[in-house]
Amino acid sequence: MIGQFLRLSMRGVADLRLHPFAQLLTLVAVAMVTLLTGLILLGLNTVNFELLKSRGQVEFQVYWKTDVGAEVVVKDWDVIRAMDHLRDFKTFTPENALTELASALGETGDFSWLADNNPLPYSGLASFRVPPEAQDEGWAAQLLTNLKSLPGVDKVNYTPFQADLAQSWTTISRMVIWPVLGFLALIVSLVVHNTIKLSLLTRVDEVEILSLVGASPAYIRWPLLTGGFVQGVLGSGLGIGLLALVHSFIAEALNFPPFLLEIRFLPMDQLAMLGGAVTLVSVISSWVAIK
Repeated sequence: MIGQFLRLSMRGVADLRLHPFAQLLTLVAVAMVTLLTGLILLGLNTVNFELLKSRGQVEFQVYWKTDVGAEVVVKDWDVIRAMDHLRDFKTFTPENALTELASALGETGDFSWLADNNPLPYSGLASFRVPPEAQDEGWAAQLLTNLKSLPGVDKVNYTPFQADLAQSWTTISRMVIWPVLGFLALIVSLVVHNTIKLSLLTRVDEVEILSLVGASPAYIRWPLLTGGFVQGVLGSGLGIGLLALVHSFIAEALNFPPFLLEIRFLPMDQLAMLGGAVTLVSVISSWVAIK
């Protein structure tokens, strides 16, 4: 049984040489479909990464207790500077804060009468830029908790506008972009199906002869199905190879001021999903065409 299964599979691979022109067109169609889908995923993956990298940040305004000494505040500042993913940290003594406030108010900001009795506390503005791999739900809340737990801290305010922007992009990608990609996948499956079906039509005479001599449906269908699988594997592999070639030319195309945008190649899991999806579509299309 296994020997017959292997013989039929090998015959399906060998039969690809019977109609080389039709098989070549099918291979090219599958490769182009893979390349087109890969380019769209490449753009989406790059936008996701860059947006989350540059926009996925949060700013914390930290205020210390008015009755703590400068030594405690300085130790807390050192702890914040040692935190992971810190992008920028501006510190303000009560004197600095009073000067900044006076400068912001202009001529009306004369607070010299408060010099000996300054009510402002020590404060700081900490900006964190978290990389995409750490952009999971609750990371800003965890940072907020860590800052509030510092010994001399009185209160912490944060304005996660850019984090909200990153979250909004994630929502948009889920609600709009992925359905569009799903629709594209449907179009891709129809293209691959029709191409493989046209390829199988060149073998109608062979199938009819096998049926007339009493060959079972499984004996006829399995080599054709194997051929569709091989076409899917080779076509998706060729498409991914072309995608890598195109990426080598465009990777640094936008990596200059003011864009500084590096086009990143797809990770291995997405490449495997792309190749597997195209191969699966090819097999299913072959089965439907054979039926």
